[in-house]
Amino acid sequence: MANNTNQAAFDPREFLAKVGEGKAILEFRKDQVVFAQGDAADTVFYIQKGQVKVVVISEQGKEAVVGIFGPGQFFGEGCLNGHSVRIATTTAMEDCLLTAITKAAMLAVLHDQPKFSEMFMAYLLTRNSRIEEDLIDQLFNSSEKRLARLLLLLANFGKEGSPQPIIPNISQETLAEMIGTTRSRVSFFMNKFRKLGFISYNGKIEVNNSLLNAVLYDKPEIKREP
Repeated sequence: MANNTNQAAFDPREFLAKVGEGKAILEFRKDQVVFAQGDAADTVFYIQKGQVKVVVISEQGKEAVVGIFGPGQFFGEGCLNGHSVRIATTTAMEDCLLTAITKAAMLAVLHDQPKFSEMFMAYLLTRNSRIEEDLIDQLFNSSEKRLARLLLLLANFGKEGSPQPIIPNISQETLAEMIGTTRSRVSFFMNKFRKLGFISYNGKIEVNNSLLNAVLYDKPEIKREP
């Protein structure tokens, strides 16, 4: 009975916000590396505040941005799936507050707390759906439409709360890497979106509802490439 009471009172977000056995609250400054490709993988991270960028470096030294994560998201969970070393480098894009959870502590709470397991499973399913959508996006959509979708995702359209401005240090080079095109093409599309009123600049990129409507209803302003 006592165990059931503890489970009923358990709050996953409160658990993630506090220091405890196998947990630490860490601060990272902008451009500080959280972990590097090749480092030992023994910790899962949860983002309380800020955004991080995940970059993979090839044997030839070429870099590719494969993800940007923000508040409420996990990263580094590959250690739970048998990865002994990190397969990517993660860097703070702005000042960040992170919860670091050891592999052992993470496995324990997943085993003992159904509410946390449900929360983590929901996150993984959402992440998996996003990966599938990204693949479809790359295969069937134009680079212009891929950029529009990425801007909507970065601004949190479709999530709880109102859309947020995109932090200013996401460069056009980074956007180009994420959608598989050139910086010059991104620059062209960004200027086009601004002239059409889809986005605005005010220190940060602000994404307007009109961009969402253009993507949802496949308006001719955003064309499919042959």
